[in-house]
Amino acid sequence: MGIIGGSLAASLRAAGHTVLGRNRSEEPLAYALANGMIDGVTKSYEGADVVFLALPPRVVMHILDEEDFPQGCIVADVCGVKRAVAEVVSRRPRAYRYVGLHPMAGKETSGIRSASAALFRGANLVMVEEETTDRDAVASLRELAAAMGFGRIVVCDAAEHDRMIALTSQLAHIVSNGYIKTPLAEGCGGFTGGSFQDMTRVAPVDAALWAELFSLNRDALAGEIGRLMARLGEYLAALEADDEAAMRDLLAEGRRCHQAFTEASAGENAPDPLKSASFAQKNSS
Repeated sequence: MGIIGGSLAASLRAAGHTVLGRNRSEEPLAYALANGMIDGVTKSYEGADVVFLALPPRVVMHILDEEDFPQGCIVADVCGVKRAVAEVVSRRPRAYRYVGLHPMAGKETSGIRSASAALFRGANLVMVEEETTDRDAVASLRELAAAMGFGRIVVCDAAEHDRMIALTSQLAHIVSNGYIKTPLAEGCGGFTGGSFQDMTRVAPVDAALWAELFSLNRDALAGEIGRLMARLGEYLAALEADDEAAMRDLLAEGRRCHQAFTEASAGENAPDPLKSASFAQKNSS
């Protein structure tokens, strides 16, 4: 019952669903009850149609492997890594139906007091489907995602999820965290604007959680860090050689890449029928 779990609960309850909350500490549950985010508190999964696990990945992996869920219950995690979680689920037959989710939404703050029924409004949702994923469970979660206000649903397998998240989320957090470590930051008050604020916004990460996410996706993330370091080396070489023409070329190339990204993302909040159809066809063959 942190920012993501609390927001899942609040948005589903606002959509008319009966929602029970579970948490190790009592304070978030009391807050959620007092603010109408949940209908009640539970210590078991008995009677649940759907369970959302909004916990660190290794805790989720333990729960999926060891705890009992009702027969046919849909269980969805919202972890930032998927291959390691999917591997646990695939080890043996399960009574529950697992689907991996990753809401692409959040804030710089955390905890139940940052949760909101509107957090997912218009946001992207990544839904992980493998060949063994139950299609009825996916359909049910799509309906719940619409009720929670999500915009576009992107469908991929666990490997593609982890490869893309290494770039779009994990690398960004590492760059921001490393960027703010410069000694100049201590005296840069009055010199900062939007660029500095954008670069440092996600620097204050939860060290334990993000180190775990990085470790579980270390191959994909290490590759992205290496490629970024190589690109930065090109800018450094142009500066050291005082090669203004080379710097112009590098900057122009970056501008073109950004334009191509912007054009490709123009329809991001619209459905992606080609991707969904392609995946469905692959799994029906």
